[in-house]
Amino acid sequence: MKKRKEIELDFEIDKLTNSIENVVTGDSFPTDITRISSADLKTINTKNGWVFKWRAEFQHPEREVYKLTIVNNQTVIQGLASLEVMPDHVFMHLVENASFNKGRAKIYAGVAGNLVAFACQLSFQRGHEGNVSFISKTQLIEHYTQSLGTIHIGSQRMIIMPATAMKLIEKYF
Repeated sequence: MKKRKEIELDFEIDKLTNSIENVVTGDSFPTDITRISSADLKTINTKNGWVFKWRAEFQHPEREVYKLTIVNNQTVIQGLASLEVMPDHVFMHLVENASFNKGRAKIYAGVAGNLVAFACQLSFQRGHEGNVSFISKTQLIEHYTQSLGTIHIGSQRMIIMPATAMKLIEKYF
């Protein structure tokens, strides 16, 4: 089987919020994180502003793709994460905000942070003590260290340790 190139993550943590927060009003909204379905894939494509090939992630046998939605509004996907449960941690392959949650005109802050906190929670649930890792773009290594409390362990690999994972989980959940 052909080995896939690891993707460098380049999501930005705009703000650590309680759940997600409307940028204009400051109102917080409770969220749900659930696995995407094949029906969801009809709206998750580059025509709708998504950058990554989420269908390929969905079809990858070792990965689980999750969507972040606002409680009682499951049809509008705020962000996505592709996670793989490894023998001793959870690896984040992809994290992406919906196009309307990017840049200066974004609607909600806290989407990426919410998805990262979920990866930490999944790590605890699967018996990996909250350990999470991912590959960062070089220019974002310091950003993740400052905003998330990640540890840079060499090259572009970042890790979230149990104490930091617990803080993120408590913030969001």
